[in-house]
Amino acid sequence: MSERPSRAADDRRMLLVEDDPEQARMLAELFTQEGYRVDVALDAQQGLHLALDRVHRILVVDRGLPAADGLELVGRLRRVGVTARILVLTALGGAPDRVAGLDAGADDYLAKPFDLDELLARVRALVRRHLDEAEVLAVGAGELDVARREVRLPGGRQVPLSGRECELLRLLASHPRTVHSRRDLRGRLFAGTSADSLVDTYVYHLRRKLGREVVRTVHGLGYRLGAL
Repeated sequence: MSERPSRAADDRRMLLVEDDPEQARMLAELFTQEGYRVDVALDAQQGLHLALDRVHRILVVDRGLPAADGLELVGRLRRVGVTARILVLTALGGAPDRVAGLDAGADDYLAKPFDLDELLARVRALVRRHLDEAEVLAVGAGELDVARREVRLPGGRQVPLSGRECELLRLLASHPRTVHSRRDLRGRLFAGTSADSLVDTYVYHLRRKLGREVVRTVHGLGYRLGAL
């Protein structure tokens, strides 16, 4: 069994979404030299997949991506509950463009051409903010560490979750007395699909990992947080 990365190692994980292969290589090398563990995506679809599949403390996203604008990617990640800090890189540096980036869910916005030392300083600042605001939610007698995507159980056992498992449990744990309809959960977690069965599938995954009582079914209405 492979050893789970330590918290310190996870805190240095970054996703870089940049469609220019040469620029992506240069920036990945720069961040790696600074001690970050860098995943690289060359388009928005790959970026979405990696952001949902792995734990990142920070995302650096180029706005001018092919097929889907970088701000579309940022907006979609925020809608499904991704909490990593996001820095957008762009050739569009006007005030309206910065406002659009921040409104889409970015935490910072840096116009090209940019100074590499300033880029690194902004990334360091965002990583500090993320660590200062780490989110831990109660789930019965255990707790959900959102940033690490894991549930810590009494006795010290840790149960890792996938990105969407974590976001579903986070939503339920954030509003423990609320009954959420399948339609509401699907809209917030699986934007772009009309299949409510996806919600049932991820409820099944959580119950398989954490026990049947972790998510309660309220017949005719939907789901709510249960207990461990």
